[in-house]
Amino acid sequence: MTTTASHRPLRVARPAPRPPATLPWGRADTLSFLVVGLLAALTRFLGLGGSTSSGTPVFDEKHYVPQAWDMVLSQDNPLTGGIESNPGYGLVVHPPVAKQFIALGEHVFGYSPWGWRVVGAAFGVGVVLATMGLARQLSASRRVALIAGVLAVFDGVLLVGSRFGMLDIFQVLFIVLAAWALVNDHRQVHARLHAAWAAGPLAGGRLGPRMGFRWWRFTAGVLLGLACGVKWSGLYYIAFFGLASVGADALLRRRYGVRSPWWGALLRDAVPALASLVLVPLLVYVWSWRAWFASETSVYRHAAADGSIEPGSLLSHLPDGLAGWLYYHRSVLDFHAGLTTSSGHSHPWDSKPWSWLVSGRPILYLSADGVDCAAGECRRMIFLFGTPAIWWLTVPALLWGLWCLLVRRDVRFAVPLIGFAAGFLPWLATYDRQMYFFYAEPLAPFIVLLIALAAAGLVGAGRPLHSRAVTALAGRPLRTGTFAVVCYLGLVVAMFVYFSPILYGILVPEFWYQQLMWLPSWH
Repeated sequence: MTTTASHRPLRVARPAPRPPATLPWGRADTLSFLVVGLLAALTRFLGLGGSTSSGTPVFDEKHYVPQAWDMVLSQDNPLTGGIESNPGYGLVVHPPVAKQFIALGEHVFGYSPWGWRVVGAAFGVGVVLATMGLARQLSASRRVALIAGVLAVFDGVLLVGSRFGMLDIFQVLFIVLAAWALVNDHRQVHARLHAAWAAGPLAGGRLGPRMGFRWWRFTAGVLLGLACGVKWSGLYYIAFFGLASVGADALLRRRYGVRSPWWGALLRDAVPALASLVLVPLLVYVWSWRAWFASETSVYRHAAADGSIEPGSLLSHLPDGLAGWLYYHRSVLDFHAGLTTSSGHSHPWDSKPWSWLVSGRPILYLSADGVDCAAGECRRMIFLFGTPAIWWLTVPALLWGLWCLLVRRDVRFAVPLIGFAAGFLPWLATYDRQMYFFYAEPLAPFIVLLIALAAAGLVGAGRPLHSRAVTALAGRPLRTGTFAVVCYLGLVVAMFVYFSPILYGILVPEFWYQQLMWLPSWH
């Protein structure tokens, strides 16, 4: 039996792959970043040193601020820095990186509210600009970047997190910058692969070509190591971002016709990815403990010699410094593992991950009630509180992002979805543990990105508005989609202003405060 040409199965030709989209930097970018950066600085630094308890730290500042001051006082070598201690509890339960940055401010401004908050406020400005930069690089759109920047400025979680001497805002910046570096890495590899494809048949056989050294991915590894050096929850981002990076490499190889793209990614990309996104973070994390290793009096520094480590155990066979360091980590792990509801621990501001999705249980940072004022009885309160116009859209934004990614194949939504998953899903597995809303701080930039991508898609959509007032204000006719986005951003700013008394600790009459407490769970 012979097969004629007319009976041969037809192959549908794939469209030629396109190079990565680029957006040259222009005057509009400079202006928008300057304006948003100025707004971020004004909102973060305004009255920065005023919210204290008679001039002393508030909430968890009382742990980290004295530890940072210990670093200032104990420093005798600028290369290693000082070591933090915690005489009240005998154990420091978080790595040192964020406290090292807080110590920089205290070194310049002394042990004062400005001293222990100024660097965190600067990092808060950096989070806004990094979120804006990630949005621009991810979407190749100035519009998306500007919307993301405005939302990040006026989100209450990112604002309050920037204005206290606590740890989370430092980790947030490192995470967002790591995501930005990985987006740059993907674009660079895409460009390399496209250039190789355009020059002729791809080298490397069935697996495809090697991608060369990837400085952006290496940079992401350094940033993720610093994130782990702030809190161990940085490990979640190493896992999620690492898997996503290798998966993106496989999809690129497939797009360019590599016959075994997943094997190519596994054999050619996974090992370098492990080096950049696992080994490099580990080395950076160990480096962050340099002051602990340099000090002879740091906690558990000689745990093997003083009997803290049981003779004959695995740790007892290691060098003294390494054994003490690992024993310290085991002690910290035991401390965190014991903070569970089932073991009898409770806290009035405990919140579970599902409540974070709507900012359902904000956490109180500062409280002064029953204060006499001209209006009678007044309150002065500060909550870590998400702007409702942003946080109440979290679930719809996630669902829309999943729809766009899985059905529309809009890969721009992949990064914020992965970033959100890394900061949310692992906590569901440990729901019995004590948790607080500040654990959700790293989610905020990715929520902002999802909303910005969705909102930017509405700009220019819909029917023209036949309104003289709107046309006069805008200078040109607007479509309904554009008008909706403008109204939404105005609502975000208005809500930020409305809730500013509980974001900045403004003294307000009791009735005013009660009007701000929309939900029973906010009390």
